[in-house]
Amino acid sequence: MSDAREDLLDRVVAWLAEHGAGDTSMRTLAAGLGTSHRMLHYHFGSREALLGTVVERVERRERDALAALRASTADPFEAGMAFWARLADTAQVFAPLYFELAGHAMLSRPYARSWRRWLAEGWSAALARLFLDAGAAPDRAEALARLSLAQARGLLFELALTGDRPAADAAMRRFATMLRAEAAAAAGGAGQRGIR
Repeated sequence: MSDAREDLLDRVVAWLAEHGAGDTSMRTLAAGLGTSHRMLHYHFGSREALLGTVVERVERRERDALAALRASTADPFEAGMAFWARLADTAQVFAPLYFELAGHAMLSRPYARSWRRWLAEGWSAALARLFLDAGAAPDRAEALARLSLAQARGLLFELALTGDRPAADAAMRRFATMLRAEAAAAAGGAGQRGIR
């Protein structure tokens, strides 16, 4: 990706985070960015391709951040809580855009069909690695990953609606404590076989 395209994409992400995607045209977006709609078409092709690129950019950044946090601590639960803090810090800005674009995928809009897999499977796999690191058996890690994904998305939705960060943080800490206790109990009962 060229530097000009990268810079423009960063500006698009920031603008959409502030204004939402809605039915924003390429011309409206270009005017908001101080560029031409031709430049947007040159770099991204169509509005739909641009939205897809935005989703991939935001999601990839978050997955890279989770991987970096996993690498920085031996405790996968500590990494998970640090990742929650990162998400919560930007929830008021990015959660509305995330849920809006996820809604396009849920509705199977033609340009968003591939996002459905990207939004579901990629996060489940990334989170399952945290539980595998904690000693979970693969099927158990996948189940805990889906549960954690549902919890995080639900709390992000609530946080974006209410702005009540202390309540969201408290709920996530409670959830993490429950997961850690379940992991410890399962590991103790399973011996060397890991969390079942």
